[in-house]
Amino acid sequence: MFGLGLPELMIVMVIALVIFGPSKLPSLGKSLGEAIRGFKKGLAEGPSEERKKIEK
Repeated sequence: MFGLGLPELMIVMVIALVIFGPSKLPSLGKSLGEAIRGFKKGLAEGPSEERKKIEK
């Protein structure tokens, strides 16, 4: 996973906690999850279905 181990991930999590605060982290995680889900859905649909949506 990009060469990141547990200590590096913990440092990133602590920095995110300091920057965003504990009240914003759940909403940030939710929006990140929705973005990843949308990206995966877009990859699964393929470019031909995307063009059909745009043409309509």
